[in-house]
Amino acid sequence: MSTAFTGVFQRGFGTFPLRSEKLKSAVRTAAEIGYRAFDTAQWYGNEADLGAVLPELGIDRTLLQITTKVHPHNMSADKFMPSVEKSLRDLKTEQVDVLLLHWPPNDNPVEPSLTLLQDAYEKGYAKHIGVSNYTTAMMRAAVRCLDAKLVINQIEFHPLLNQDKVLATAAEVGIRLGSYCSIARGEIFKYPVLGEIGEGHGKSAAQVALRWILQKGVALNTMSTKRANMQANFDVMDFVLSSSEMQKIDVLTTADYRISNAETVPFAPVWD
Repeated sequence: MSTAFTGVFQRGFGTFPLRSEKLKSAVRTAAEIGYRAFDTAQWYGNEADLGAVLPELGIDRTLLQITTKVHPHNMSADKFMPSVEKSLRDLKTEQVDVLLLHWPPNDNPVEPSLTLLQDAYEKGYAKHIGVSNYTTAMMRAAVRCLDAKLVINQIEFHPLLNQDKVLATAAEVGIRLGSYCSIARGEIFKYPVLGEIGEGHGKSAAQVALRWILQKGVALNTMSTKRANMQANFDVMDFVLSSSEMQKIDVLTTADYRISNAETVPFAPVWD
């Protein structure tokens, strides 16, 4: 059974938009706190920075989960494998723990890029594979065309966006969801109910939002350069939201606040 995005790996540290010493400093601090899952991407331009700092952490490589993602521009047959090989060189590893397709191919069929992803897996370039920003229809198409299991679909997931359809399909096809923009880039702080719920647990509004995500069965991805925030984002395993508290937060999803759309990302599909 896959251990990807389970245990300590379900609380990942994202590295966008960090680079150079700012990234290295943040990763060092995150590792001291207890993070063992680190998320990067070709698009972020920081794989080499992450690869440089990982050996400094003094943590056995087998205890880390490193995720990277293939840039949409590298999903053609002539670019895919060379781009993955460069990622491995930059990350100073022979195999990443998780290799994702960063964005789906708009209105084009998903099968060609998924086949290339499986080829990379069969070459041993990745211990696990997955996707990001896939719709329900794309997830169903993916499991039909692949022999290898997809361990994750990383999507925008926070209390201000209803992703019930994607959650249901993920459960149906056996692909776990992972979050990005987990606190909606601060937009959640406009909703007092999160802070009110937090008071009863001795937790912040952000921690309540992150706990809500975890209790939805979704793996977390968070980023901060402030140690206190990194620590708070990590300390979300010692309390449980009640069903009534979960329902109060569920109401917020009607805000339909989406950060990743066609206006901000040209590769964004028509969402569910």
